[in-house]
Amino acid sequence: MCKFQKPQIPANATADERRKILFDALYALDLNDKCEKYNDLSYLSWANAWAEFKSAYPSAIYSIKKNPTTGLPYSVDPNIGIIVFTEVTVDEITHEMWLPVMNSSNKAMKLQPYSYQVYDKYKKQYIEKTVEAATMFEINKTIMRCLVKNLAMFGLGLYIYTGEDVPNSGDEQNNGQQPETPAVPQAPADPLAPIKNAINSMTDINSLMGLYLDHQNEVEGNPEIKALFTQRRQQLQLIKK
Repeated sequence: MCKFQKPQIPANATADERRKILFDALYALDLNDKCEKYNDLSYLSWANAWAEFKSAYPSAIYSIKKNPTTGLPYSVDPNIGIIVFTEVTVDEITHEMWLPVMNSSNKAMKLQPYSYQVYDKYKKQYIEKTVEAATMFEINKTIMRCLVKNLAMFGLGLYIYTGEDVPNSGDEQNNGQQPETPAVPQAPADPLAPIKNAINSMTDINSLMGLYLDHQNEVEGNPEIKALFTQRRQQLQLIKK
């Protein structure tokens, strides 16, 4: 792993220029040998992430946001699941991040177990699966993953979340030639595009629920659309807060 080396910052650099220089330096840091793979996704250890971040910003602080009502480090909606929040403050900038508690199949976990149906393409029928109730183990793991994601807002490991294999510093040269633009195949028309666009256009939960009721049979028969409704509801609840 490339250790962070603090870049040279001009004495007359403005605050924004200083932040950009440090962001670029953190973004260019190759952390691949500290990443773990699970279900084709890359995860960076929170301990390694925090150690590298403190090398760049010794005064950095983070906080785990607690539910103001319960005092617990997570919030619960009985219908859609559990979510955690963190904040990182450095150089007079604060970024907040949030992450739902999920199982190994990336299904939202709740305080109680629940079942859902998924289409089995081999059996050609819907089968039932169960999501177990969340424990403090999953909640703690999610909090620390949320912190790592929070640090990425300052540049550290951000390339991991964009799906890149290695960080791109933008300094590569092409011998003065413009790279060829590959032909982009035309994607087939998405028959679900109208309902997807409608979901994303909803600006409040009541309108979203009205749309759901209008298309309830279609939603319940399509896990992808059902997940989009759930995701949009979570987004609107966060905005409302």
